[in-house]
This record gives sequence, C-alpha cells and structure tokens, in this order.
Amino acid sequence: MLQSGAGRTLSLYLILSLPAAVHAAGWPQFRGPGGLGVSQAENLPITWSETENVAWKTPLPGYGASSPIALAGRLYVTCHSGYGTERDQVMEDLTLHVVCVDGENGAILWDRQIEPTLPESPRVRDHGYAAATPATDGEHLYVFFGKSGVFKFDLDGRQLWRTSVGTGIHGWGSGTSPVLYENLVIINASVESESLVALDKETGKEVWRAGGIRESWNTPLIAAAESGRRELIVAVRGKVLAFTPDTGRALWSCDTNISWYIAPSMVAADGVVYCLGGRSGVAALAVRMGGSGDVTATHRLWTSTSGSNVSSPVVHDGHLYWMHEQRGVAFCAIAATGELVYERRLEGARQVYASALLADGRLYYVARNGETFVLAARPEFQQRARNRLADRSTFNASPIVHNGMLILRSDENLYAIKKSQ
Repeated sequence: MLQSGAGRTLSLYLILSLPAAVHAAGWPQFRGPGGLGVSQAENLPITWSETENVAWKTPLPGYGASSPIALAGRLYVTCHSGYGTERDQVMEDLTLHVVCVDGENGAILWDRQIEPTLPESPRVRDHGYAAATPATDGEHLYVFFGKSGVFKFDLDGRQLWRTSVGTGIHGWGSGTSPVLYENLVIINASVESESLVALDKETGKEVWRAGGIRESWNTPLIAAAESGRRELIVAVRGKVLAFTPDTGRALWSCDTNISWYIAPSMVAADGVVYCLGGRSGVAALAVRMGGSGDVTATHRLWTSTSGSNVSSPVVHDGHLYWMHEQRGVAFCAIAATGELVYERRLEGARQVYASALLADGRLYYVARNGETFVLAARPEFQQRARNRLADRSTFNASPIVHNGMLILRSDENLYAIKKSQ
C-alpha cells in the first residue's frame, strides 16, 4: 500500500488570517472555515432518528447536492427544480434556487429563483444542477451554478451581479464551490472553461484566469506554506497545482500518479497538503507546500493506494481520516508517512459522497442512504453510533455545524439535529 515516506508529525493547521467577518459567519463556505471540514463546537448529538433529537425538518423547493452554509442565525442553500428530478420533465422548465432558511426553526425566509443558461447537460449523474455550496464574506452571498454563472446576492436575496466563467457542460455536472480571498471570488471552472477564474467581489469582472484546469471537480484550497506564503491549490488529472491567489501566477506543480479525474477537495496542515482521488492505483498523496516549479522529486512526501474518489478527508492530531466512497470503509493514516493505522468496513455502510466532518472529538460520515456513522476522532477505531433518518431521497451534501446543531441535507429536506437537554 505505502509507496514512499517522509515528513514529521502534523497538527491541525487553522487558517488564522481570514477576515473577521468570515470567522463570525460560523460556516461560511464548503467544509467550513478554511475549507477543512472542522468545527470547534461542543456538546453535539451522537445519536438521532426521525423521532429523536431532530429539532426541525424542512422540505426544500428542489433537489441538490450542495451543502448549506451558516451566517448570523440563517442557513443558505441552493436547489434545482422542474427538470432532472422526475421523468417526462422538459429542460425548459429547469429552475435554479437560492434559499434562505431560519436556523432556529427551519422556516424558509426567502427563495430566489434563477433562470438557467440553456441548454444544460441533458442528464447529470448523481448530483443534479445545484452541486456548488455558496460562500459568504459575512455581508453578501456568492453562488455558482456552472454554465449559468456566478452570482452575488445580498443577504435579503437581491441579485447584485451575474458573471459567466464559461459555457462547457459535463455528464457529471459542475460541482466545485466558490472560495473567497480578500477582494476575489475564485472559481474552479474546469467543466466550464478548463480554467481557474478570479472575479472582483464588487463588480463580478474577471481579475485573472489560469488555464490547464482539466478533469478537476475539487474546490480550491487556500493555505499557508511554512514561510507564511499564501497558496491557492487545486488538483487536476495527474497533478497538484499551486498559484498565488492574488494574481494567479503559477508557483509549483507536483505529479500525483493518479490516473483519474480529481473530485475530493484537499486539506492542509502545517504547510503540507493532502490529496485523495482515483479509483485504482495511487489514490492519495502528501505534498509539502512552499516550492517552485516541478516539486515532485523534492516535496512529494508519500503516495498511497488507499484513498477515495469522491469524499474529502480531515486532518486531526497528526492523522488523516476519510471514507471510501463505494466500499463503506473508514480509514485512518499517519499524516506524516501515509501509513495506515486502521481500515475498517462499517456494517451497513453504502456509498458515501459527503465529505468527513470533524467536530466535538468525533468524525461524522453521512452515507447517501441517509445513515450517519459517528466514529471517535482517534487513531484507534471506535464506532460510537449509526443513525438513520426516514428519508428516501439521496444525501449527497456534506454535514455542517450551526449553533450547536448538526445540519444535514438530502435531496428533499433540510434537517437540524440537536442534542436533547
């Protein structure tokens, strides 16, 4: 399994230089602050069912694989309706939605409907037409709907601008989410234009564009090298690439030896970035940030044949945790070397597309059938709970934490899971 090894014990790296408004948001983007899938919340629920520890359940106006975000007591999520949800629907009826939900009681406060740019892909496997999670800077919302464009809304749902980043479509849809950096909205527009595109937050105008972003469904990661240099990192087929987030200037590239497209988003700790991807052969690697040019020989620390083709990992106390998207297997590896600590099949686990959540000393893995497996966040395997909601639709979205509650999203419903007092 393990092919090479180097490095040192790693602790969780938290991005400390983000704007104060982002920290105040609670869960401002895909996978939360810094995109790491980590919450500092405590006293979260471990067990629940349709009749236990469900604070509220809200039917959504459409389907979607996007995760909600949280800001100042409200949740924001995207949906699609009218096409791609039932048989005999026509594409001209496709409607895109940006929805605001009261985080305390689940009431829908507003639902802004958007006319898409057609024609769209006639069929999007598994994920539909609303797969990108919104992002917020604490004052506005930024939403990506693939070919239909990037949108800016105020917090009352008024559209302020709309910008195209390309017209390409794909049978797997468009699944990357916006990332905010200073005055920029950064989009992985691999499907739409094989580009990374940075837009001005105020105007929506293009600031810079980097090409060569092929077969990439991961949301870019912004993290700091040991020198303190900020790097914008994205995985494409065969390589991990790093750019300056301000200008899009190429910094370094590293061969992955992964022969497939890359869907999982990366995580970073102590100047090292971790990448999963692929269905066979090499499926994971670690790269030390801070290099220049081709760093494969100098900065690639290890590769492994154990990984995931969809769900993203978390790093905690020097260990990397993730779930395989098809086999129902939970993994723990030493972050410094990639050596597996455990590889355990979870009884009853099916497909897992949602990314891992680390919160309250526990790992939360949400399967597509609505089951959530709760494991102890330690290198000894310990399953704490197996929970199921009576929802026949699909759970593709990653869970988030909001005001002491877990928020789960299926194609049809939004759930708030809260520990009973």
